[in-house]
Amino acid sequence: MENLSQLQQLMQLGQQMQSRLAEIQERLEKETFSASAGGGLVEVTADGKGGVRSLRIDPSAVDPDDLEMLEDLILAAISQAQGKAREKLESEMRQATGGMPLPDLGSLLGG
Repeated sequence: MENLSQLQQLMQLGQQMQSRLAEIQERLEKETFSASAGGGLVEVTADGKGGVRSLRIDPSAVDPDDLEMLEDLILAAISQAQGKAREKLESEMRQATGGMPLPDLGSLLGG
């Protein structure tokens, strides 16, 4: 009978954890994380799941003869903004799980 009680407690903890993780995801979806590249020539804002919400390109960054540089700046800014979102999610998840090892969080970020 004691094993059944322990199993029920474990299931309750699992349900509480699932609810807490859903709350974290919902809250982070509303947060934004910004990053820039090229000394501010390109700025990107992403949500807490890593989805790009806005992109700003300084007109001086647009050189028709060097679009590759602009593309690199855009990718760098996106990567940084998504990295900030991922770091925040991982931090929140560590707090929620009391430091327990976490699975790969890519699926929570839509990737």
